[in-house]
Amino acid sequence: MTQIDQKVVESVNRLGRVGILATADKQGRPNAGYFGSPRLNADGTLIMGLAGNRSLKNLEENPYAVFFTIEKAPVDFQTPGWRLYLKVREIQREGAVLDAIREAIAKFVSPDAAKMIQAGVVFEVNEIRPLMG
Repeated sequence: MTQIDQKVVESVNRLGRVGILATADKQGRPNAGYFGSPRLNADGTLIMGLAGNRSLKNLEENPYAVFFTIEKAPVDFQTPGWRLYLKVREIQREGAVLDAIREAIAKFVSPDAAKMIQAGVVFEVNEIRPLMG
């Protein structure tokens, strides 16, 4: 796994930050979804909760994804941000990972939002690239 620079961890995990998860199904048809739940760990894993949506379905068919996040808005060609290239390690529909995600979403978003989460996904971060470059 990739060791993650603390600056990237803090940027991705900043409260209120959102990003885009890009996935593709087994035929290569793309999807992009807007998410605020991912948590990046310095050990090279990214963990997020997903509802029963197209992103989850795609990840069950094709384990590769990219999470795109920016440091600040408005965005221009100087805006710092990151592209995290991911591979699914585990999709958990019950257990400790899913429970922890639901608990965090209930606390920071709402109990109703937490109830929508159907899976906890653990990704390995294979590569990190800056937004520009």
